[in-house]
Amino acid sequence: MSAPTSRCFAPAVTPGIRLLILGSLPGERSLIEQQYYAHPRNQFWRLVGDLVGEGLPNLDYAARLARLNTRSIGLWDVVACAVRPGSLDQHLRAIVPNPLATLVASLPELRAIAFNGSTASRIGRREIAAWKGVGTPELIDLPSSSPAYTLPYARKVEVWRTLTAWLTD
Repeated sequence: MSAPTSRCFAPAVTPGIRLLILGSLPGERSLIEQQYYAHPRNQFWRLVGDLVGEGLPNLDYAARLARLNTRSIGLWDVVACAVRPGSLDQHLRAIVPNPLATLVASLPELRAIAFNGSTASRIGRREIAAWKGVGTPELIDLPSSSPAYTLPYARKVEVWRTLTAWLTD
C-alpha cells in the first residue's frame, strides 16, 4: 500500500508582508490538525516567538497566524503536494511545487524569503528563480525547526533572529 498524497495549506499572507517563511510540506501531525507546525516538538513557533519577542506558543493557532501577519511575516510551503510516508522530507516523492513566483509577484512589500530547512531551500530557490520581477527579495537559509534536525536550540535561534533585519525599516 502506498502513502497518500499530502497537500499543503493555503498561504498565510497579507499584501503587506515583508518576510515570507517557507517550509517544505506539513508533516503528519500538522495535516491532521490542519495547522502549520502543529507537532509539539517542532520549534517553529518558539523560534518565531523569540524573533518577534512574543510568546507565540502560548496563543491559539488563529492568534499566532494573525500575530505573524501584523508583524509583516507570512507562511507557506514550497511543495503543493507530494507522496510522503511519515513526516521526514527525505521521503518526499512525486513532488509538485507551489507557484512561488506568482505569490512573490503579488507581495509588493516583500523584502526577504526565508527557507525553513534544506529541502525548502533546494526546492524554493529553484522555483523563485523563475520569477522575473523587479528587485528580487533576499533569500535566507535557516536551520530547520523540525525536531529531526538536532542542532541545539541556541544555535537555531541565533540564526533565526537575523531575520529581524528585514522586519524593520
